[in-house]
This record gives sequence, C-alpha cells and structure tokens, in this order.
Amino acid sequence: MLGPSAHIDTFSRDGLPPQDQWPDFLLDGFDYPEYLNAGVELTDVMVTKGFGDHTALIGNGRQRTYKELTDWTNRLAHALVQDLGVMPGNRVLIRSANNPAMVACWLAATKAGAVVVNTMPMLRSGELAQIVDKAEITHALCDTRLMDEMASCAKKSKYLKTVVGFDGTSNHDAELDRLALQKPVGFEAVKTGRDDVALLGFTSGTTGDPKATMHFHRDLMIIADGYGREVLKVTPEDVFVGSPPLAFTFGLGGLAVFPLRFGATATLLENASPPNMIELIETYKATVCFTAPTAYRVMLNAMEDGADLSSLRAAVSAGETLPAPIYDEWQAKTGKPMLDGIGATEMLHIFVTNRFEDARPNCTGRPVTGYEARTVDDNMQDVPAGDIGRLAVRGPTGCRYLNDNRQKKYVRDGWNITGDSFVRDEEGYFHFAARNDDMIVSSGYNIAAPEVEAALLSHAAVDECAVVGAPDEQRGNIVEAHVVLATGFAASENVRKMLQDHVKAMIAPYKYPRSVRFHSALPKTATGKIQRFVLRELNK
Repeated sequence: MLGPSAHIDTFSRDGLPPQDQWPDFLLDGFDYPEYLNAGVELTDVMVTKGFGDHTALIGNGRQRTYKELTDWTNRLAHALVQDLGVMPGNRVLIRSANNPAMVACWLAATKAGAVVVNTMPMLRSGELAQIVDKAEITHALCDTRLMDEMASCAKKSKYLKTVVGFDGTSNHDAELDRLALQKPVGFEAVKTGRDDVALLGFTSGTTGDPKATMHFHRDLMIIADGYGREVLKVTPEDVFVGSPPLAFTFGLGGLAVFPLRFGATATLLENASPPNMIELIETYKATVCFTAPTAYRVMLNAMEDGADLSSLRAAVSAGETLPAPIYDEWQAKTGKPMLDGIGATEMLHIFVTNRFEDARPNCTGRPVTGYEARTVDDNMQDVPAGDIGRLAVRGPTGCRYLNDNRQKKYVRDGWNITGDSFVRDEEGYFHFAARNDDMIVSSGYNIAAPEVEAALLSHAAVDECAVVGAPDEQRGNIVEAHVVLATGFAASENVRKMLQDHVKAMIAPYKYPRSVRFHSALPKTATGKIQRFVLRELNK
C-alpha cells in the first residue's frame, strides 16, 4: 500500500502502473518515516547533524558549505512557490550542465514538493518537447546559456507555461536568482510522503520513444544507504568527482545524492573531460571517481606523464563494459581495484557490483545488499551456472514507468528484466555478456539506433539507412550509419559531413554517426527487414 501523499497535483501518483504490474520490493533494512523529503534530508538535516561548515559543493570557481547550500535552496524554494506558483506534485524540468546551480535547483524543487525532471543540456527542442508532453511538465528552470532550445520548446507546448532562467556561472545574475535573493533563508518544506514521486528519470530505451521512470523520496535515500554506505563506504572526508551528467540517475546518485547524504564534498564540472577531471583530482585530492572505462584509459596514460591520482581510493566504472586490460593496469598502477557495476534508470542506480575486497577483472560482481539477481530464460526459468541468461533483479528499488504499457515487458513475475545478458558463475558472481537489444553504448552514453535513423531519414539525401554500433578503442562503440543515398546524390566526404551535421541539428549532438558508410542497397530478409547483424559483421 502506498503511504500518504502531499501532492495537490496528483498526475504522478495517478500515472503509476497498476500495483499488480509492480516488481516485488524488498524493503527490509530500509526503514524511513512515513513523511520524508529528500531535499531536506540532503541539506537542512545535514546542518543539524553538524556539517554546516563542511564543504558540500565545488564548481565554477566557488565552494559552498552545507549551510550555504541549505540557505540557497531554501531561498530558491520560496521563489518557486511564491513567485512561480509551483504546487506540490507539479513537474519541474531542469535544463543545465553539471554545476552547483543545477543541484540547488533540483534540491529546491524537491523541497517545494515538485516532481523533478533533470535533462541533458544537449537536447534539442523536439527532444525536450517529447519529455514535456510525456510528463505534462508545467515549469522549467533553465541555465540562461541554454535558453534558446527551451524557449523554442515552450512556444509550441500546451503544458509548459513557465520558463525561468537561472545563472549557472555562480554570478546569480538571472531572473530566478534575483527572485531568490529577496527571500528568507528559512523554508518550511512540503511534508511529502516517503512514497511520493520525487524524480522522473527519462530513458529512451531502444525505440527512441522516451520512457519516464518514477522514483520516490525513499528511493533517493535507499541508493545512498545501500550502495553508497555498503560498497563505497562514504565518509565526510570523501571528495567526489566524475563525468556522468546529473540528468542521468547514475550521475545524480554518484555526484549529488551519495556525497550529500554523508556530509562529503561533490566537485562538479560542466565539461568533464578526462584532463579536467585529472585537474580536479589533483587540486582537491578527490577520493571517489565515477566515469566510463574510456576516461580511465586516458587517466592511465596521464599517469605515465606524471599526473598524481594517488588520492583516489575508489574508481567506479559503469555505463559500458569494463575491459580487463584497463582493470589490470589500474590495479597495477594504483594498487587499488576498480569497482565495476551495472545499474539501470529503472532501478535508479547500481544494483550489481564488485567490492574492494573481492574485485576481479571481467566480473561485474554480486548484488548490492538488499537486491537479488538471477539469470533466466525466456520463460523466467533459471539457467545453469555458466550459461548466458537474461538478467532478472529485484530489491528495494524497481521499475515504475509513467503511463506506459512497456511496464509489463520490463517486470515479469515480480522481477525487473533489465535488457542485459549475463553469466552467473558457480560462486554467484555475475559476468556481463551482451545487451539484449540494439542500444549503442558510446563513452557511457546510451544511444537508441532508431532515433538516429529517424534523424537521417528526415534528410532528402537519404533513401534508406540502418544504424549499428561499431567497436572503437577509445569510446567502446561509436554510432555507425549505413546509408543508401537518394537519386541525385553521390557518396563523398561532403555528403558524409552534411549528414553528420544534419543529425547534430536534429537531435543531441553526441548521438551523431561518427562513421557513415554508403551502400547501393542494405541487406534484408525475405520479408524486407534490414539485417543489422550483417552490417555489424562488417566490423569484425
């Protein structure tokens, strides 16, 4: 049974899947009061625990203590409620790169009882519109440097009526900042229920049609009190750094929820390139890093040139398969294991991982405390140890899609079916085998091939196309487009660049095909389906 709700706008709770389609939730050991507000827990409560003068956030040239972050978010919450009319349960979209202002806006909206939707700064207006329409978003808070696409989206939206800019550069010189500066530092947060939806995490899946995953206030605490406490063993002395966007639940957990839950420090980079991360690690003696294997490869090379990464005690790798050579080289150079893990937006964060004390190469590890995992066949029967099966998992978090029939596919017999294939060995350790679908994972980004295909097909030069992942040493995989040109167009470098630029303009630029190969025809089955496996074989 769901607990009490403070939401006046009941859209989110009304949009939860029927409870007979929910996964089994294993909540033993994760006991929270009936009323819980995650924004308060990560700020005001930390001040009362004595962390007021401890540094909470570092970014864009400034450091902020927990007391400063608490006051800042309370002022913002006042502005959201009094000036912008945000009501409990309203969906509030936040558009920004990774910076302290984005974290402050997220926490403030959470305190105001809103349901927050964090979005990638690279999304175009059409992609934003899909999110706005799916979640019926009423308010958007946008870094003023990223306002053009947001404003374009709002002009065409029947739901989004309020778009307000904030200053992501720390100068506090934008409309929302000016409103907040006039407000008191005390704010009585909305008394949300632990089962109130606090966050919508969007994932495109394999179709490009976005799904919204629904996460409660208690879920945000669970990932910290589970993985953060048990696996990372976070302490107030830790300093976090990393590359995943806060718009991804992986990034929000690793670079905001985990450090703030334990009085630690989060360093945030708008451009989290490996060189920039290395500089932060050296400057602030970072201890915990979240990034993809491709970035760790660059860091290893930098260590050869004298980079000092000795302060790192935990290097967490996720987003793509961790190659054994990177794991081995990291351990050889640092004397510390790299933590591999797998998570999902549907599950909020990592649920299977290795540990400091039993990490090994080519092994994702064992379930986080509170979770159970199996490898099953199509009939949900366990496959023998050593055989490849579909990964099924359940625990204190799980899939709840917003108004989406795909809930029945992701959840079967109370288990979350993640779309990954794994091998479970005789000792109960899990080893990644492959994705079950056509998702392309490139430098830690999930890119849906059909979405790229749709962008290409909107260009007059493209008659047919198919998009697959192609192996790449630096990125793990890259997006590769196989194109049949329309009459009147000939294959050339100019046409290749024209198509790449077109995709960058249509959808988020990181999704563009870095490789474009031209064909006179695409391989197809007798029924006309494109044989993508044939195209993948071209790279082997």
